Amino acid sequence: MENRLRELREQRGITQEELAVRVKVSRQTIISLEKGKYNPSINLAYSLARVFQLPIESVVIFEEGKECSK
Repeated sequence: MENRLRELREQRGITQEELAVRVKVSRQTIISLEKGKYNPSINLAYSLARVFQLPIESVVIFEEGKECSK
């Protein structure tokens, strides 16, 4: 699973800390998400999509045939 968090966050001038506060997670979680070390739960993906006012599919990209990691 890939995501566009860094791209979207930087386009909007939001810091990792600001994004973390908005979605109620730690900054470390945002860092891990951006590096692809962690896949968000559906609730977190929804919260992130709401921050960017986009559909979940525009923020978190699921690739068929690839195994999901934690």
